Amino acid sequence: MIAARILSVLAAAFLVMAFAIAAFWPPVTPLRDLLFMVDSSWVPTLQTLIEKGLSPWLWMSVAMPVLERPGWLPPTAIGLIFFGGAVNLSGPRGSRTRPRRWRS
Repeated sequence: MIAARILSVLAAAFLVMAFAIAAFWPPVTPLRDLLFMVDSSWVPTLQTLIEKGLSPWLWMSVAMPVLERPGWLPPTAIGLIFFGGAVNLSGPRGSRTRPRRWRS
């Protein structure tokens, strides 16, 4: 129950973040450009960490395509994943209540 509420709050936060990104900047702005607006050294540092720490193919096959997508898309995807987890953990509707018995 608590985990479902936590995931619901995280889902709402990520979806609001995605809406704010799409509202304040042009919707086609890549995530890479948004990260450069925050800190211009963040993307090269991330590239170095991924290529040297994990694998160069991970940078080319996973990280670069994500950075080329619109900036609102990754927070939306993460928010939808959290939403799915919250719905999955919440269980069937009304399962926590006792069944009602009708008296005549």
